[in-house]
Amino acid sequence: MTDAPRPAVFLDRDGTINVERDYLSDPDQLELIPGAAEAIAACNAAGLPVIVVTNQSGIARGMFDEERFHEITARLGELLAERGARVDATYYCPHHPEHGGARYARACECRKPQPGMLVRAAREHGLGTTRSWIVGDSLRDLEAGAAVGARGILVATGKGAVQYASALERGAPPEHHVADLGAAVRLVLAGS
Repeated sequence: MTDAPRPAVFLDRDGTINVERDYLSDPDQLELIPGAAEAIAACNAAGLPVIVVTNQSGIARGMFDEERFHEITARLGELLAERGARVDATYYCPHHPEHGGARYARACECRKPQPGMLVRAAREHGLGTTRSWIVGDSLRDLEAGAAVGARGILVATGKGAVQYASALERGAPPEHHVADLGAAVRLVLAGS
């Protein structure tokens, strides 16, 4: 008998884990949102894989390159480790449908709200998406999760408050809307 695929917590990066900066391009500008590291550490302690899934169209737009993205990812890992937390994997989409020339300009399956990053992560890490959660500050994060059956939580940090107000105005608010990643993880752990 084989074990059922394990659940995970998929996290958007900018505005969810770290302070939103339009097209973060410098590792020195990376600043964790208060409580984010502790929330990730709580997932680690509960045995839930933490997978970052992040759109990075700044690459396609020529604002920074993939090497700089990896430097920022490494810096995020350092800041989390200082607080006893870790991300198990990071997936990113460097594409944009209208920018980036032959290398990056495309309508791809990885750019959220498409679910490609989640599908790939689930395959590579043996994860069950229908038992998983996605947490982000954008409705497109939740749409990517919904496409693979993951439950979504919109945080009010980053662009989340504006996104929530817009969804409310349209009469389609997300099922879960919380203050920040700490509140989201409490909800995840209560529902797991």
